[in-house]
Amino acid sequence: RKLAWVYRDYVIRAFNQDLPYDEFVKQQLAGDGMGVGEALGFLVAGPHVPAATVGQEASAIRQARADRMDEIMQTVGASMLGVTMSCARCHNHKFDPISIQDYYSMTAVFQDIEFGSRFPEFSQTHPRKAKANEIWRGVAENRNKIRNKTPTWEEDWGGYKEIHWKPIEVVGLRLNFWSGYVGLDEVEIFGLPSENFNLALATNGTKVRTDLAFAQQRDRFPVFRVIDGKYGTQRWQASYNKQKKQNPWLEFTFERPVKVGRLRMSSNREYYYETDYLEQKNKFNFDQFLVNVKLVDGTWKEIASIQEIRDFNKREKSVGDAVGEINHLAYKLSEEGPRPSFVGSFIEPKITRVLHRGSPENPRDIVPPAAPKILSGELEVDNEDSGRARRAEFAEWMVNENNPLTARVMSNRIWQHVFGAGLVVTGGDFGRAGAPPSHPELLDWIAAEFSNPSRPEATPWSMKELIRLFVTSDAFKRSNQPSDVGLEKDATGSLLWRFPPRRVEAEVIRDGILLASGKLNREMGGRSYRIHNVKKTYAQWEVVNNFGPETWRRMIYQERMRRVDDQIFTAFDFPDCGQVRSKRPVSTTPLQALNLMNSDFVVDQAIHLAKRAQNESKGNLKTSVIRAFELIFSRKPRTEELNASLKIAKDRGLEIVCRALMNSNEFAFLP
Repeated sequence: RKLAWVYRDYVIRAFNQDLPYDEFVKQQLAGDGMGVGEALGFLVAGPHVPAATVGQEASAIRQARADRMDEIMQTVGASMLGVTMSCARCHNHKFDPISIQDYYSMTAVFQDIEFGSRFPEFSQTHPRKAKANEIWRGVAENRNKIRNKTPTWEEDWGGYKEIHWKPIEVVGLRLNFWSGYVGLDEVEIFGLPSENFNLALATNGTKVRTDLAFAQQRDRFPVFRVIDGKYGTQRWQASYNKQKKQNPWLEFTFERPVKVGRLRMSSNREYYYETDYLEQKNKFNFDQFLVNVKLVDGTWKEIASIQEIRDFNKREKSVGDAVGEINHLAYKLSEEGPRPSFVGSFIEPKITRVLHRGSPENPRDIVPPAAPKILSGELEVDNEDSGRARRAEFAEWMVNENNPLTARVMSNRIWQHVFGAGLVVTGGDFGRAGAPPSHPELLDWIAAEFSNPSRPEATPWSMKELIRLFVTSDAFKRSNQPSDVGLEKDATGSLLWRFPPRRVEAEVIRDGILLASGKLNREMGGRSYRIHNVKKTYAQWEVVNNFGPETWRRMIYQERMRRVDDQIFTAFDFPDCGQVRSKRPVSTTPLQALNLMNSDFVVDQAIHLAKRAQNESKGNLKTSVIRAFELIFSRKPRTEELNASLKIAKDRGLEIVCRALMNSNEFAFLP
């Protein structure tokens, strides 16, 4: 998914800034109206089937839409409310007082959300907006340089190409392609350089025609789709006509005379905007064409030839350099500024009906947008209100003091993060099918302290302050040492008589190894790094044995693929990305030790750790061993550990000692 990491960066920034949780919730439900449009990536973070895979069958499209709405219900219900909403998709919930009407009323809140890409809505103070303004100034400067040399030039914006020329008043425009095959998903035509009004849209009265003799599968790919304002795989396709011995062409007729000065075309913009790996799909399947315009007096005039433009760029180096700089800035803008990102797209919300037995083919009663009735979820919106208004109202209800779940669910989740298990161990299910709280009064108290703290110095909804409250508590300070009496009465430690021993997550182990070796790249944000090959069509993902510096960032910046084992850290219960996990399982298996001892990544980092310890100890072996312990365990070795490690270091090398330390329980478990 192209730039889905924009949402990940938003989450990291929110946690680092200690964004109040109530604001965090509202932004993820209705951030498009709050200047943080990327926050809506929360709603489309789950798996979905792309449109090209769903196909054109109407019933399949309706079923896929219902499945996507169910993903949103699962995401919102489990993460924010601790309610398994999906259990009411086909019938009333079997365990909790959630009716099928409640389920579909809640889907009505999100009917304007679709899985896809859009330009996120950013406030003027957003860091990406500020960066974009700087980049656009660079684009304008280079365009002015070009205009001083030539009236026509070509720009490559990745997902589309733009042709610029001196604005001229016309009544029509014609594209003559020199290629034997052409595939387009959209053509856009603009007027003056300062204008972004698409004159080619059919809704603006523009008509398009071609010779049907060129058309391929004309019923599936009609020509009007190049001016319908939609991008994607359902393109207009045409090819060389042998009988007429002619290449394809397109002719646009405007409703009235207009000034045109810019043309934008794309072959498959959906792939460029929505996928990171199918690079071959982003290429144009045609390369050269002519642009002719029909003047007001009815005569035709050629205004741009791609071949002549490129020839001129080669002759006039300053123009070629300026065009190259614009193309570079276009890529930079895609990385650092606002651009279509997979954070959800918008559609016109439809009337929502209860689907009998969950079937889109059997719609029944109309339901209004609402939250579950048992939670007093009536909202002051109806099916006539916009999608943004519905989501904003729902977001306000979510963090209202009368909602008993939002603060409790998040407080429990933070407790789970600190102690390894929540007061409710089923953090995504606070219902009857979930586990009851081990300390109900404590859960109520910390939820109240979270949302409406009694401490005068405290900030409402501060996640960092709640964590500080937990880690300074008596329960957190307790030893993890067992006792016979305690184990007999409470083997799981749920009564908090000791701090529960637990292994850290896969990310902490990997990041800890890089931190100890001194190779951790602390760069924040931006594109994820890959550990797999670039997938080609239907080939399987393959993990590449490449652990160079470009992969030494924190593991949260690692690009993960569903159902793909990274061959090292998946063994440490790293969840599959296609599943929603409120709590990871914790296992202990021989494969974990084998991976940490024998993987190329750990072997390489052990060598780096040994070199770092030696450099910081000026080559003294004993001091190097002590330094290695300090870097891995944050303590000096005990006498017996030092003696054993020195012997191994002399016989086998210090890197073997470092590998053993990385493979120890003390490194992988909290003390």
